[in-house]
Amino acid sequence: MKKLLLLITICLAFGCQKNNPQEQLKNINGYWEISEVEASGKLVKKYGFNSAVDFFEIEENEGIRKKLQPQLNGSYIANNSEEKVTAKIENDSLRLYYDTGFDQWKETVLKADETELVLKNQYDKIFYYHKFTGYLDHEKME
Repeated sequence: MKKLLLLITICLAFGCQKNNPQEQLKNINGYWEISEVEASGKLVKKYGFNSAVDFFEIEENEGIRKKLQPQLNGSYIANNSEEKVTAKIENDSLRLYYDTGFDQWKETVLKADETELVLKNQYDKIFYYHKFTGYLDHEKME
């Protein structure tokens, strides 16, 4: 019995529980680089170099998502396309609803922490992202 209680305590302390949607929402903002796409449990595409990153800015459950092209000097070039995003917590999951004026869709946030973002769309494709920090790792250069 003591071992079971110890195991439960460890799981609770070290994150065996599901991602908290409120915490996920706090981690969405920023620059994200796609790394791979999965469908039906199989790898569909693995990305190497990306010329564009996704930028999220959501405040009070409303915001935008846009594609940006990072430059070597640390700046970004934006195109004119931008998606309106509404974040909602439904059934203990964080959902992102998108609207471009031409199309509407939603994604479910499976994971969102300081370094990784995982989204699932309505076609059950899973998109894996990692936090984008720039093309050049300045700490390694010093």
